[in-house]
Amino acid sequence: MRVGVIHGGISSEYDVSVASGQGIIESLRRIGHEPVPILIGPSGAWLAPTGRGRSEAIGALLTCDVVVPALHGVQGEDGTVQGLLEMLGLPYVGSGVRASALCLDKDLTKTIVSRAGVPVAPGVAFDAARVRRAIGSERERSALLLELSHAGVQLPLFVKPVHGGSSIGVSRITDRADLPGALRAAGDGSVVIEAEVVGLEVDLPVLELPDGSLRCGPSLLIDSDPREPFFTEAAKYASEATRFTIPAPIPPATARTLEELALTAFAGLGCRGLARIDFFVTADGPVLGEVNTFPGFTAQSQFPRMWAAAGISYDDLVDTLLQTALASSRSTPVHA
Repeated sequence: MRVGVIHGGISSEYDVSVASGQGIIESLRRIGHEPVPILIGPSGAWLAPTGRGRSEAIGALLTCDVVVPALHGVQGEDGTVQGLLEMLGLPYVGSGVRASALCLDKDLTKTIVSRAGVPVAPGVAFDAARVRRAIGSERERSALLLELSHAGVQLPLFVKPVHGGSSIGVSRITDRADLPGALRAAGDGSVVIEAEVVGLEVDLPVLELPDGSLRCGPSLLIDSDPREPFFTEAAKYASEATRFTIPAPIPPATARTLEELALTAFAGLGCRGLARIDFFVTADGPVLGEVNTFPGFTAQSQFPRMWAAAGISYDDLVDTLLQTALASSRSTPVHA
């Protein structure tokens, strides 16, 4: 098959996406498919094998049997590229427009899964205008902290961009004096401010098979670099001190609960193809962290490593995603 691989993108996760895309491209060649690389540069410029520009990229995509949008973050994992592929009538790997948009919005994700019975951390979302006012005014910051207090969110707390991943722009603060800096670090968009959740960080992979059934893979325990304040971008990608344990050393009953919650979140959000569901396992039970509809996809990334522990190689995983995308497009055709 000819397989389009869209990677790169304008989000802060460009480097991660490029690495994921390259891993998939190499895998496609090993499997015997013909990859059609489509690179989106940090400035938004598209590069296809036939030349530069969106028209060249779209022309190349239209020659493909299926597409892998190996993109992370805004304008890639948020439903935008998925919408383009829908309009082109092309089968593609992963979640559709609605689920992609929901899952990249941390606040909406929490709203949807909590209605389905999945526990989430207390938190409040603030729009960009409110964030700007809070950065520049002590009075506004006091009002913001009071609103957080009414929602059960006390120091220490986490400030996160509503849209984004890889812990980019995320800050942990223990002093209200650090709030302006944390709000600035989150970028110029909306933020969600959450109570700190103390517990084990455990990830679960969900994979949709070509017959439409869902499978949970082995759990993964994150033992983050102790020199970092939390599982930061540096701890994820630049540290040799971060350790992963597969399966996570948790009681069997807890493992079953996590699987049930992961599948509930996947279905409730309308996900498709694959997702990595991140949890904190606390003394009071699991709490959902976030849902990644296209997690990091190098051979060393968490999602492929969890499936490797289950006996599914990187190449088999890529091929399963392609076959599921094709089967899904046949049962629910995309609209040209």
